[in-house]
Amino acid sequence: MGDSGLARVRHLTDRSQGHAANPALRLRVLRELVALWLGTLLLIRLVVDLQAGAGAPDWVLAAVPLLFIYAPVALCRWRSVDSWSYQLSIPAFSDAAAWRAVLSSNARLLVLIGPAFVLGYHVYQTQVFGFEPGNGWPADPLTIAAYQLFFVAIPEEFFYRGYFQTRLNECFERRASIFGVQMGWGSVWASLFFAFGHTLVLFQWWHFATFFPGMVFAWLREKTGGVMAGALFHAVCNIAVIHLDTHYGIISG
Repeated sequence: MGDSGLARVRHLTDRSQGHAANPALRLRVLRELVALWLGTLLLIRLVVDLQAGAGAPDWVLAAVPLLFIYAPVALCRWRSVDSWSYQLSIPAFSDAAAWRAVLSSNARLLVLIGPAFVLGYHVYQTQVFGFEPGNGWPADPLTIAAYQLFFVAIPEEFFYRGYFQTRLNECFERRASIFGVQMGWGSVWASLFFAFGHTLVLFQWWHFATFFPGMVFAWLREKTGGVMAGALFHAVCNIAVIHLDTHYGIISG
């Protein structure tokens, strides 16, 4: 997204700030998003159960990213608003400024967070669970990377940061400045929906912890005005964990 796209997002958010303190609006938006969240995630749960439990072919899982992408678009049509105003799309390949913002923000975060995460992961797995490194790496890293980016990260960021966060910003002011980026309760609520959405589809005790990377993805959404920076970092995080889990013998390669 270039400067014009970011300006449109800021205009949308700034325009909504006059309504941000309206309790009735907040309640209406939260009800709308809960309905969208439950409806979409329960359909996704049905798709996953059909494939894993009922023996449906793997291609039915293609419905998962489609639901994440098209459910908000359908809701926009039902609300009679233009979904393009939420800047849900990926930047055009010719938009050099947008891609520079995506890549530079990811590179800086990886330098700041990456080494500490790998060290913390090593200590956690070796000292708490007794896993040791040296078990190899995934056999098909390119397939993993493509799947995590196009089937997981982009659709989820489209859904949670593209629609949910932007919609929530219409009724919650962005009063906090986090490293020069204005954020508010909309980011927190979107990250909570994101974290517990995982549990609704497939329960894992640690899903609550995805709230914290969710806040990083939310920060990237606010910083760049688009979803691609968060989607790329989301994919990188998932890919890194899969590789580390394989290397430490938690999952097979």
